[in-house]
This record gives sequence, C-alpha cells and structure tokens, in this order.
Amino acid sequence: MTNSYTKEGYLVSKRYAYYVFFVLFIIYMIDYADRYVISGLIPYLKAPLAEGGLAFSDGDCGLLVSAVYWSIVVLTFPLSIIIDRWRRTRSLGILVFLWSLATGSCAFAMNFRQLFTARVAVGIGESGYVPGGYSLISAFFPEKKRELMMGIWNGAIPLGIVMGSVLGGIIAVNLGWRHAFGIMAIPGLVLAFLFFFMKDYKTVELLRTVTDAKNKPQKIKMKVIDIIKEFLNTPSLLLTYFGYAGCVFVTNSLILWLPAYFNRMEGLAMDKATMKVSIIFLLAVVGAPLGGIITNALRKRVKTARLLFPAISTFTAALLLFAAFHFFAGKAQYFVLIAMGLFIPMFVAGSAAVTQDVIHPGLRSVSQSLNIVTQNLLGASLGPLFIGLVSDHYIRKFNVDPAMGLVAGFKFLPIFLTVGALFFLAGSFFYVRDLAKVERVELKPED
Repeated sequence: MTNSYTKEGYLVSKRYAYYVFFVLFIIYMIDYADRYVISGLIPYLKAPLAEGGLAFSDGDCGLLVSAVYWSIVVLTFPLSIIIDRWRRTRSLGILVFLWSLATGSCAFAMNFRQLFTARVAVGIGESGYVPGGYSLISAFFPEKKRELMMGIWNGAIPLGIVMGSVLGGIIAVNLGWRHAFGIMAIPGLVLAFLFFFMKDYKTVELLRTVTDAKNKPQKIKMKVIDIIKEFLNTPSLLLTYFGYAGCVFVTNSLILWLPAYFNRMEGLAMDKATMKVSIIFLLAVVGAPLGGIITNALRKRVKTARLLFPAISTFTAALLLFAAFHFFAGKAQYFVLIAMGLFIPMFVAGSAAVTQDVIHPGLRSVSQSLNIVTQNLLGASLGPLFIGLVSDHYIRKFNVDPAMGLVAGFKFLPIFLTVGALFFLAGSFFYVRDLAKVERVELKPED
C-alpha cells in the first residue's frame, strides 16, 4: 500500500521528515558555534600570561581554526564511507558527543600545544556530521525540494557562527575565555542522544547498470575502480567542489577576523564587535534559503540553474567585497559588507544539491565528504591562516596599525570569490549531461 507522503516523494511521513530536519538544523548550529566560539576570544588568547591569556599571535589564532579543518580533511572521507555503509543516525550521535566533549576540554588548555590538540579533537568529531546530514535530507525529502531544504539547512551555519562568536565574546567578558568553551560544549553533549532514537533509511547497494551480450540491462556490484570513475567522469561535481573551496576560503576568513578588525579599528570590546559582525552573517540566514528559492524558480527555465546562479551570486559578492575594502570606510563600508553578507551564501543551496544530484545514491555521503575535503583543504583551513600571516607580515615589516594588517589580507579575498564563481560557471556546462547518467535507485526506510 502506498502512503500519501510516498506519493509526494517523501521517504517517511512529512512530519517525521521535518522532525529529523529540525534536529539536524539545531545541531548544525551547535557544530559551527563550537567551531567559531574562538572568534570572540581572540583578544583574550592574545593577552599576556600574567593577564590570564596565552600570549598568542594572529597566526596562532588562525591555526586554531585551521586545526579543526585539517582534522576534517583527514577523516571526513573514511568516516563518510562508514556512515554510508553503517547506520547514519547512530554515527551522527557518536560524532556530536565526541566533538562537544572536545570543545569542553579546550577550557583546560594551558598553552598553544594543548589548545591546538583539543581543537584537532573538535575536528575529529565534526568530520562526519555534514556528509551524514546531507544524505538524510536527500533521502527523506523529494528531489524537487532538495535545494530549498539544503538552503534552509545551511542557514544554520551563520546562526551557529553568530551564536558561537557572540556568546563566546559575552561569556569571555563576564566569566573568562575558559568558561566560554565549557558552556558551549553543553548543548551538544545533551542533544547527541536524540540520534540514537531516530529512523534511518536502508543502506543502498552499490550497483550499476550494464548491458549484457544480448543488449539487456543488468545490475552488477560496483568495484573500487567503478566508484573512482563515478567521480572522475562527473566534471560538474568536481568543478562544484573547487567552486565551494573558493567561497569557503573567503567566508571562513571573514568569520574569524572581522570581529578582531572592528575591535582594532573602532576600539570595540569583543562582545560589541561580535554583535556588529553578527548582523553581516545573520543575513546569510536569509541569503542561503533565498538562494535556494531563486535557484528553484530559475531551474524551471534554465536546467543548469543549480550552478549558473551560484556563479552569478558569488561574483556579485566578490564585487561588493572588493568595493568594501578599496573604496569605503566607516559606516559606508559596514553597509557594503552587510550587502555582501546577503549574497555570499546564495551559492550554497544550488551547489549543495549538485553534490547529491549527479552521483550514485549510495555514494551521497561520500560525495559530500569529498566536497568537504576539497573546501576545507583548499579553503577553510587556509583562509583564516592566510589572513593571520598576512596581517603579522604587514605589522612587522611596515609597522602599520594592527587593523591595517587585517585590511591588507582582506584585499586579497575578492580574487578567491571570483575564482570560485568561474568554477561554478564551468561546471554548469557539464551538469545536464552528468545528471542524465546517474543510476536510478529506489530508497527504502528502515522497518
């Protein structure tokens, strides 16, 4: 018997699909809050030992963000294979608990090595969450809603960043930076257990269709070489990964360093600086879903919209960022950055859908893991470190104000957005062909 929700394209009841989505959304916020709580703590970590700090440099602070992403780069691929082959929900519960525990351990660090090690552990826990989350959303919701739901889900990123940065700054001002790590760890430790009582879908067999000697189609098991070819022969997917990396290089750089920029440029305390930056990144809560709505509407006329629109929105963000740090200052600069904050996340919905569209359904977590490896290796781990090192270089060599050291780094960022836009544009030329050759597999919920 076919249920009404099955006819609509849902794998489970619509109510249950949205419940799973809500849990994934809230914990995705926690993921980024734990990751970026450090952006509200930079002045305190840079403070001398005698004042309760750890005497870090800008480069040290950048490395503490890179540490998380390097862990993700190393582990997300093997973990995604385990998630796709084992039980997704149980895997996610374990990972959430582990990264939350690691976040709490940061509170006890007494030097750079200890804090760096704890941040590496945070990355170990976070390595498999996004691939597992994407695969659940792709399975539970109809294909026609994919970019919209992924756009909304990725709206959790700016909310989490703002939550981590702002609460980190507030807690540090009132209780000290160590308490910020400890308090931010609590929600994940509690909510991780929800995954152990959540439904999953049955693991998909890795089969591909071939024709026999009589030209009849038959299913055979995919070998490792077949899986590798699945990715290498899908250029729209590979180009999407690189487009993602260009965008993430920029967003992660701004997320970490903009609060410090306003702290240095305007003398704002970190609680106020993080609140000011939060306005810019909260617009991503609008921008990411709006990107999904526009992409979905455009896709009715343009089949390549899931990559064409990210190219347009990313290049627009590049122009706004270029203008902000070359032609404006003060309030005018801030308003241009706010406009940039609306456009820069619009790429996510369409491009995230592509990572699930053009690949075998049994490899969706693996596809997203490769996306994460690429964007983190080339983008997320390098961007914050790049800005920190450029800032240190300018401050030492030219004896400039610390705020201007950050500006020197920011002026490079539009280049990376432009490169990302070009990758999305190139990928759009292959999208329709790649989509047409995807293996069609019927997904089934667990009993």
